[in-house]
Amino acid sequence: MKRFLVPVFSAALTAQAADVTAFTGVNVLPMDRDRVLSNQTVVVRDGRIAEVGPAGKVKIPSEAVRIDGRGKFLMPGIAEMHGHLPPAQAGEQAMKNTLYLYIANGVTVVRGMQGQAHHPATRDRIARGELIGPTLFVSSPAMTGGAVQTPEQGGRLVREYKQAGFDLLKIHEGLTPATYDTIAGTARQLGLLYGGHVPDPVGLVNCLKAGQSTIDHLDGYLEALEGDDSPVKNADGQTRARKLPLHADMGKLPALVKLTVETKGWVVPTMALWRVLYNAESPQVLDKMEGLEYMPKATVESWKQAFQKRQTVFDDPRAAARLVEIRNQVLKELARAGAGIMMGSDSPQQYSVPGFSMRRELADMVKAGMANFEILQSGTINPARYFKQEAEFGTVAPGRRADLILLGADPRKDVDTIFTRREGVMARGVWRTEADLKKGLAEIAASYR
Repeated sequence: MKRFLVPVFSAALTAQAADVTAFTGVNVLPMDRDRVLSNQTVVVRDGRIAEVGPAGKVKIPSEAVRIDGRGKFLMPGIAEMHGHLPPAQAGEQAMKNTLYLYIANGVTVVRGMQGQAHHPATRDRIARGELIGPTLFVSSPAMTGGAVQTPEQGGRLVREYKQAGFDLLKIHEGLTPATYDTIAGTARQLGLLYGGHVPDPVGLVNCLKAGQSTIDHLDGYLEALEGDDSPVKNADGQTRARKLPLHADMGKLPALVKLTVETKGWVVPTMALWRVLYNAESPQVLDKMEGLEYMPKATVESWKQAFQKRQTVFDDPRAAARLVEIRNQVLKELARAGAGIMMGSDSPQQYSVPGFSMRRELADMVKAGMANFEILQSGTINPARYFKQEAEFGTVAPGRRADLILLGADPRKDVDTIFTRREGVMARGVWRTEADLKKGLAEIAASYR
């Protein structure tokens, strides 16, 4: 019988870790298209979905652990496509806690964006069953203008990061066009994904045309929308950050959307975080956010201090409100045009707690005008398509890794049910009830008290 070798929390020991598990009488959301398969039996064997079929036609192995799915809905686990992993100096327990927070919220895939040397090994430990956690795709250390100062250095680092086992490159601010082009060209030669920020000297249009695989945070769209007569075009960086939302020309948006679709660029919008970073959220709301009890007190205090400091910078509520409006419109038009969109909340980050932040992100995607099923696909089949791993995860079908969420209601009607009506989570074939997950969370909270 399969067992985790190093359980993180005592609650995890109560999880079902059977060779064979069967969800019976359950409504399945395959997530390949907008449909539901009613009254199904889903058999999981050795961490994979072995069979999906009508309850009366699928034979359940006698040794199977049965999970009653009558009246419930089974969907793929969701993906955090802009997550972070703790640095080595934070210690082993910080890593275990972070990974558990993701699993406890139904996040079974994480694309780690800010790599360190130990992250590929962490990915591999999870794959071997030595750590409880989501399947990881880990990026290189951030390729910033300060870290990569010449094209030659950029090309060399790309090759080194490929050799070190990173799954993709993290593009960040400050790269010159020549250095960016070398990084992008070398990555394409090696078959390595590269995504993240849009360096200002390069610009959104050039990043899309260069084949950057993801544009995270909707980075570069506001700058590309700047009006030709903008009075802050040549202003200092702080002034531009404060005032640029007030000088956008939305008439430029259709061309940017068209280019995004044509170049097959994926977008990871991180909507909720940007409301925090632009002080478009009240401190009273932030202080009462769900999930803060699962973060170290010193971390939460640093978030509060950063928010208070930004209040002296982003002091124009009109600009904050306009930024939110622009980002909502950009995301809505990208979705309407069929652009590739993936869930991501940039966690852990300021008031973005791993797993818990996804609830706020989904709510913001709804507010921006995305349809519920589009939102669900952005966290399931779309990440699988992005990684070209449709045969591995992202749908409920035979052969897929058994990363599943059991819900008490249909999330197509209300995406918030992923968090409010969750019955349990299966990651790599290991089932944990909601009660199991909450016990593990309670241990984390107690350790920080």
